[in-house]
Amino acid sequence: MFGPFERAVAGRYLRARRGERFVSVIAIFSLIGIGLGVATLIIVMAVMNGFRADLMSRILGLNGDLTIYGVTRSITDYENIAKEVAAVPGVRSVTPLIEGQVLLSAGNWNSGGMVHGMTRQDFQNLKAVSGDLIDGSLDKFEGDGIAVGVSMAEQAGLTLGSAVTLISPNGAATAFGTVPRMKTYHIVAIFDAGVNDYNKSYVFMPLASAQVYFEKPGQVTQMMVMTNDPDNARSIAKTISDTLADPRIRVLDWTHSNNAFFGALEVQKNVLFLILTLIILVAAFNVISSLIMMVRDKTVDIAVLRTMGATRGAIMRIFLMCGASVGVTGTVAGTIFGVVFCHYIDNIRQLIERMTGTALFNPEVYYLVHLPARLIWSQVLEVIVMALTLSLMATLYPSWRAARTDPVEALRHG
Repeated sequence: MFGPFERAVAGRYLRARRGERFVSVIAIFSLIGIGLGVATLIIVMAVMNGFRADLMSRILGLNGDLTIYGVTRSITDYENIAKEVAAVPGVRSVTPLIEGQVLLSAGNWNSGGMVHGMTRQDFQNLKAVSGDLIDGSLDKFEGDGIAVGVSMAEQAGLTLGSAVTLISPNGAATAFGTVPRMKTYHIVAIFDAGVNDYNKSYVFMPLASAQVYFEKPGQVTQMMVMTNDPDNARSIAKTISDTLADPRIRVLDWTHSNNAFFGALEVQKNVLFLILTLIILVAAFNVISSLIMMVRDKTVDIAVLRTMGATRGAIMRIFLMCGASVGVTGTVAGTIFGVVFCHYIDNIRQLIERMTGTALFNPEVYYLVHLPARLIWSQVLEVIVMALTLSLMATLYPSWRAARTDPVEALRHG
């Protein structure tokens, strides 16, 4: 497409002589602008992808991909139902549990909390919690033994063996009204789930103890289902509903309970993509201005080339190569910088924190203890294609204008 003649002339034009430095400086800034735009887009998209994946793994690891509810907030024949659900293709595990809200009290500390009652084996299988025990073990997770989060333990001054009183408003009815149900439990384990809300408000207790406390003998309030593919949770939920065929049972996938949250993340990612694309667009306009100035500066050269036999197509290809060189070089440099930055992004965060002495990400606000970045190569390719397309489109008008130059008029006024 580009012959030796066009490449030689384009390379000569890109190496500015004395008096032509201003055009060269504009081209350099255009190259830097395209590179920064590409790098910023790749980094921001990777961080958003990592943020979504990290939150998704933590939230789904704690709440499950699917939740099976009873219409009356209780499921009686839960063991047989769990076996039926576990046999559905795509289901990894089924965890029957009791969930209930309580008031937690320890000394002068009081706070609302959420109780999850499950068997010791199911709790051990819940690796998002049991896999990160700060203190204690699950050997004594029975009777009045409970597990609490590290944030709750720090706020209330709790340690292993500390007593915590659980108060439920759904107590026994007496002649004087409803008396809240109260029972004291002892801490046998302290966990770090990686999500501050869970660490400061969730309590895990043995299923048998929860059934007694919430007065649900032989019952559970829900069943947490883990799947092999969370993105396919909706179709698995439909299969489970068809398999159970029980109007008293409801199956909800994670997209229902967290749809607004993850939807907001997706909208934010798309908006950031559009906004940051403007950086590349501005750099593309710089390419247009630098090429137009180059065409005006090289008008006499163009006329001489035309009189020597260069066709309009050859002239157009020369300036296309000039603009394309800026766009391609900027895109390649930006892609390399963005990918390398994403690879070392958490190390860079730690370096900045050590230099400034401040925490960039408060876990209580951002749910993060590190800065995640997940490169999706199809998105990187989209950014590259978009940057190349914009930069190449920016060269079309100046190149066409150069090709339309009348050699007679140019030499007359030159």
